[in-house]
Amino acid sequence: MSQPTYVYSFKEGDGKDKQLLGGKGANLCEMTQFGLNVPPGFVITTATCLDYLDSSTQQLPEGVMAQVRAQMAAVEAETGKGFGDAENPLLVSVRSGSAMSMPGMMDTILNLGLNTETLQGVIAQTGDERFGYDAYRRFIQLFGKVALNVPDELFDAEFEAVKQNAHVTADVGLSGADLKEISERFLTVFQNHTGRPFPEDPYEQLEIAIKAVFGSWSGKRAVDYRREFKITPDMANGTAVNICTMVFGNRGDDSATGVAFTRNPGTGENKLYGEYLVNAQGEDVVAGIRTPKPIDKLADEMPEMARQLEQLRQNLENHYHEIQDFEFTIERGILYCLQTRNGKMNAIAMVRTSVEMVDEGLITKEQALLRIDPTHLEQMLYPRLNPHNRIAPVAQGLPASPGAASGMAIFDADRAEIVGKQQGKEIILLREETKPEDIHGFFAAQGILTSRGGKTSHAAVVARGMGKPCVAGAEGISVDVQRREARIGDHIISEGDIITIDGSSGNVYLGTLEKVEPEFTEELNLLLHWADEVSYLRVMTNADTALDATRALRYGAQGIGLCRTERMFNATDRLPVVIDMIVAEDEAQRQAALDRLLPMQRADFKAMFEVMAPKPVTIRLLDPPIHEFLPSENQLESDLERLRHLSNSVSGLTVLANSMMLLDNSEQGKDEAASMRQFVDEHLVTQAIEKKELMLKKVRMLTETNPMLGHRGVRLGITFPEIYSMQVRAILEATAECAAKDMEVHPQIMVPQVCTAEELHHVATMVDHIREEVERESGQKLNFRFGTMIEVVRACMRADSLVEEAEFFSFGTNDLTQATFSFSREDAENKFLPMYNKSGILQNNPFEVLDEKGVGKLMQLAVQWGREIKPDLSVGICGEHGGHPASIDFCHRIGLNYVSCSAPRVPVARLATAHASLKHPRA
Repeated sequence: MSQPTYVYSFKEGDGKDKQLLGGKGANLCEMTQFGLNVPPGFVITTATCLDYLDSSTQQLPEGVMAQVRAQMAAVEAETGKGFGDAENPLLVSVRSGSAMSMPGMMDTILNLGLNTETLQGVIAQTGDERFGYDAYRRFIQLFGKVALNVPDELFDAEFEAVKQNAHVTADVGLSGADLKEISERFLTVFQNHTGRPFPEDPYEQLEIAIKAVFGSWSGKRAVDYRREFKITPDMANGTAVNICTMVFGNRGDDSATGVAFTRNPGTGENKLYGEYLVNAQGEDVVAGIRTPKPIDKLADEMPEMARQLEQLRQNLENHYHEIQDFEFTIERGILYCLQTRNGKMNAIAMVRTSVEMVDEGLITKEQALLRIDPTHLEQMLYPRLNPHNRIAPVAQGLPASPGAASGMAIFDADRAEIVGKQQGKEIILLREETKPEDIHGFFAAQGILTSRGGKTSHAAVVARGMGKPCVAGAEGISVDVQRREARIGDHIISEGDIITIDGSSGNVYLGTLEKVEPEFTEELNLLLHWADEVSYLRVMTNADTALDATRALRYGAQGIGLCRTERMFNATDRLPVVIDMIVAEDEAQRQAALDRLLPMQRADFKAMFEVMAPKPVTIRLLDPPIHEFLPSENQLESDLERLRHLSNSVSGLTVLANSMMLLDNSEQGKDEAASMRQFVDEHLVTQAIEKKELMLKKVRMLTETNPMLGHRGVRLGITFPEIYSMQVRAILEATAECAAKDMEVHPQIMVPQVCTAEELHHVATMVDHIREEVERESGQKLNFRFGTMIEVVRACMRADSLVEEAEFFSFGTNDLTQATFSFSREDAENKFLPMYNKSGILQNNPFEVLDEKGVGKLMQLAVQWGREIKPDLSVGICGEHGGHPASIDFCHRIGLNYVSCSAPRVPVARLATAHASLKHPRA
């Protein structure tokens, strides 16, 4: 039985097979085969790595070293040098390389093959003792550290001792004799630490190095990197080992080494970008030992090499059709390319290069779209911290809404509105948790910070909708609203202190940090236009006000997929009326409050229709339990205690004022008594107490064990039909007013929390009755659609029944996920979901990434059953998953018509829908 092929030369390896050869090895093979000047070498496969790691003997698979020797013989023949030859030695580098780029996470050894004999051969060949010992000391240290875990600090101490004795501060100031002494010291360090002499046999060195590089795949930093960047075994499994002939950038002033990008990775400018060092090895550029020079300077020092480097840049881009990040070495006037890979760029550069490469004919529009990760667009759409900031955070929470903001810490929404809106100061709303009634504080704040809550908490959802940064669940922060301060370890944040939050990382900082403003460039607009041309799914937005809608249009929204009417109720001019509605003791009182709300809601809807016309606007009828519009029981009890104390004080002042009148009935005495009575109006205090007592009574009456599963949504609309009646009338009257102006509007009325067809029929009957009245009163024929949110598991199971009443479905995947998993969103995210994700019980947080196997299967069934009855049924999604690229891909695959997400995520969703359409064409 023949052995598998463990080793491939650069001349024969398949440059497309990165899974087998790793990205670095595959590219070395490909560059060799299309004619670039790559030093000869070969690749040991990732499969060999996995076999080695699975072995209990810690031995390479049988036959590996035999194949290595055969490939080494071919390299010897090509270079005319001998591996271990004392007179004409061949030296090699041993480098890692997995299918996914993991820069710096695994190990490399340079100058392998040096020993006491081959060292003398190098010195004799080059006539440069300094060069020989410089290479030798580098090899001893790298080999010792990587292969046998000799601490760097032991070598560094000896190195510094020699530098001090030689009275030099820089490596380049050391003589050949100095470097010889360093090499001898390093050999002693190696033997003292390992208990064995430094290996002289080059093949022993090579085998030990191969094992070390394979072992680095399981090293902590590599494992942590894969976990952080979610690199799964399907994406990259094991590392290859690349053995390449050494070329030396430290052979003198006609030699150099450098790292370059074919275009600027920060701006996308079509110009060579990078750094180099003359008379240096590659590690000097990246290790910070010396300050590299900008690549532009090479034309002054080595004009011919600069010309060849420019030609190499063009050759790489013409071949790979992608921006390349490459390493090069110049040895005695000969340019070598040692490595290339797709360049990592920021979003600004990715977008610009995509558009320009289409113009240059390097790639197609489809390729331009697919080369950009949709999530990277967020970098262009939110203010972000300057990446050069070096200030350490004082706390970290969940990165709930991207972007960065600085401002005064304010601890309640009322105060936030005064300081932020009325006084015009920049503030951060800092709360233990937020509730819907805090919405006016959100409007006034630059960002939101909470010590409780998750990425789908109220604060997070609202902040994303507003495009404001939010850090949620920062449990290291203890918030004391009464004292208006927060404690973070030894730090105390008092109200008015300046803090900075980074909603992209979850970090919290003291003071103001510099921020970089977002860019919405011409290139981005053009790229997203291309995305819209190929997308099947329409991208709508979640917007609750005309201002939100205007903003969403700038981001390219094709309509409103979710308008949450309860957000309108929280406006400062409406909330008192809403509270009057809630505390009403009978239907007449409740209707009186609703009559005051009707014109407000009608104006809201009309404004949104006017902004979005002729795009659709989907309005969800009231969803949350009504007690959420009231303060908490604890807050009301605290307020009442203060008011009663104030009332007693007022009564005392009144008695004192009356006594003064009896003692002094002069005009001056009357004036002083009147002033004392006016200090606090006793009647107003009494009214406030009565109102608070009524609210407290209602809060206690409305308290539910589990409000998320309680009296909310359609259940509220059926038990208090006058609420839904007011909202429906406001929508239809606004529609009629727009129709009277010949304005084309497309409202969609959406009923939340439906679980039976009877509920939907009940509301539909109400809607039909109001439509007839409004059409009769206005003389306008009303055009609108009636549908339901699908956010209850039973609704998915009864989709064929619901579709008899509904003209559209919209999946509310936040609640549907919660119901499917029986998870409380915020508790799960703060208590056990991170551990579930880390341990692999769940691959993702299901509130961030749509759960295809559970929630997704329910969605798929609902779509299938609904369209069996109504083939043209329009189906969308308006939960937070509507802006998540992987979730959008799933929505495309199961046949949805649209997704809806917060305005700042609209560009992300537009690109993600294009990806889905290009990867999964629909028939």
